[in-house]
Amino acid sequence: MKPQVVITNMVFPETIEFLRQDCEVIPHTNREPLPRHELIERCQGAQAVMVFMTDSLDAEFLEACPDLTIVGGALKGYDNFDVEACTERGIWFTIVPDHLSVPTAELALGLLLGLSRNILAGDRLVRSGSFEGWRPELYGAGLTGKTLGIVGMGGVGQALAQRLVGFEARVLYCDPIPLAAEKEQDWRLTRKTVAEVLAHSDFLVLAAPLNPETVHLINATTLAAMKPGAFLINVSRGSVVDEKAIAAALAAGQLQGYAADVFEFEDWARADRPLFIPETLLNNPTQTLFTPHLGSAVQEVRREIEQAAARSIVQALRGEVPSGAINQPRTPGRNPGKARAS
Repeated sequence: MKPQVVITNMVFPETIEFLRQDCEVIPHTNREPLPRHELIERCQGAQAVMVFMTDSLDAEFLEACPDLTIVGGALKGYDNFDVEACTERGIWFTIVPDHLSVPTAELALGLLLGLSRNILAGDRLVRSGSFEGWRPELYGAGLTGKTLGIVGMGGVGQALAQRLVGFEARVLYCDPIPLAAEKEQDWRLTRKTVAEVLAHSDFLVLAAPLNPETVHLINATTLAAMKPGAFLINVSRGSVVDEKAIAAALAAGQLQGYAADVFEFEDWARADRPLFIPETLLNNPTQTLFTPHLGSAVQEVRREIEQAAARSIVQALRGEVPSGAINQPRTPGRNPGKARAS
């Protein structure tokens, strides 16, 4: 028998065909994520599952699915998944670390320019039927000569820094690990503390991972420490900010604008996460610009991400160390039923 692989979201046909060479594939055929109980039912006899950012796997889930050999993530951030529980149960956990950074950095630039140059407001005006030609209105803010801060200099932060070189802006960054001096020089970067980046940035881009240290990193206190009238762009995780505090800062004029591709309600691992985006943010179209988690939503990129996750699954089921593994299972292959995957 071929090992079973459950796919939790819609994927490209090529991904399914690739997996079918080695596996029995249980696909998902619509755009809505599976309820937890239904996903558990599908995974109970499976040796592998391909997961996405809408999923959340914990120890209880893994106990109900004892045959799993690998959880293959078609994602980069894995804060919704209990990797330690996978390790304890002899289950590989893999991610796709390299394909999401560039498209997310590109989107960050799009949000930054769209927000600061009133592009959405301008589009609405043109479509309204009342546009009669140029008028002295919708004046925005340009990047030239301004200070832009990046919080987090991982893959996304570095890809963004590379793309900012031609904008003639002063770029500051904060990260626990400094970049090599050559990169700082080539990309015209200056490393500062978080407090210094907040205090001096006209534009602040959040590119930090979500962990206990970064939950609500941007809150009422840190917003008050930001340069008045700054623009804030979030392409990291929703819970890196306190969305209610963002709304209050916009209303008070401390923030001039907020753009986001990610939202607190998406962070399933937070038991206390809000269930909705605050109405005070949604009802403020003049100071906000939102996209529905489009960071990696480039067709060829998504195809490559799925293919990378599929390859890691096949590798693990063949008894190999899968590419993209972020753990080392303590007793890989111990679960009953895993022999069927060989």
